[in-house]
Amino acid sequence: MNRFLRKALVSTLILIFLLSFSFFYESRANQKKSPEINAVIIGWDGAQREHVKECLERGELPNLKLISSEGNLVAIDILRVTDTKAGWAQILTGYEPETNGVFSNKMYKPIPKGYTIFERLENYFGSGNIITGAIIGKGNHVGADKGLPYYNAKDSMDFFVNKLGKNFYVGELTLSYIEKYKDKPFMFFVHFADVDTFGHMYGENSKEYSDALISCDYWTGEIISKLKDLNIYDKTYIYITADHGFDEGKRTHSDAPYVFLATNDNGVIRRCFRTDITPTVLDKYGLNLEQISPSLDGNSLRKPYSPPLW
Repeated sequence: MNRFLRKALVSTLILIFLLSFSFFYESRANQKKSPEINAVIIGWDGAQREHVKECLERGELPNLKLISSEGNLVAIDILRVTDTKAGWAQILTGYEPETNGVFSNKMYKPIPKGYTIFERLENYFGSGNIITGAIIGKGNHVGADKGLPYYNAKDSMDFFVNKLGKNFYVGELTLSYIEKYKDKPFMFFVHFADVDTFGHMYGENSKEYSDALISCDYWTGEIISKLKDLNIYDKTYIYITADHGFDEGKRTHSDAPYVFLATNDNGVIRRCFRTDITPTVLDKYGLNLEQISPSLDGNSLRKPYSPPLW
């Protein structure tokens, strides 16, 4: 082999090596990794903040108190419609209704594809690297059937269960899904509807309304116990919140803007709006909120925020 051919062969081999290395490096860089944490957003549908405070003072909500002692308990003041569809749409997208399309129980359309917290996490980590799902106690408002708010999100989620009825059914299903997916990272939304149901039936100041709050707390405690039994509580962050409160002493929530967020995430540092929940959870998972399009209306509660004066 003459000198010219040897040089050409060496150059070709070097080029092949460099291209192979570049491809390997790029593939490694683009490979999506599983998150190192879990999250559970627990909804106490219709839980009025002042009534929750009263129950806490009477020692009736020990698990809410426990979660808050490990992280924080902050107020949420609602600036928009105080109903179920609008509330959970803001909480689970981080967008106001002009973007998510859900203005009220009567004025709504499916949330645009890709806008929910479930889809954000699935797209960021890869569908095989995180389990996302929801167990819903009020499918007519927080539903995934055609035309309902979460219709576009259902296909990208691992499960979406509508179990209309008592907290018992939602609680038992939640425990079974935690057991099933204990070995994989997950983000679940758990929706307890009984507070709202009994508020409408008996009124906000009724014993039944208080009992429903106590039931939510009981099942929250069961979730905590399951996570601890499986040795995954220490890496699981819980966010307990409500879509709206209740009109004082009434069976309605037409003007019920006072709710709360309780969490064992000790990075939460301030009070908030409903749209701040999704940004907070996404921030905890490590997503760069500034890269999300369209820009979120909410802001992470793990960072200081001063709304513009003008």
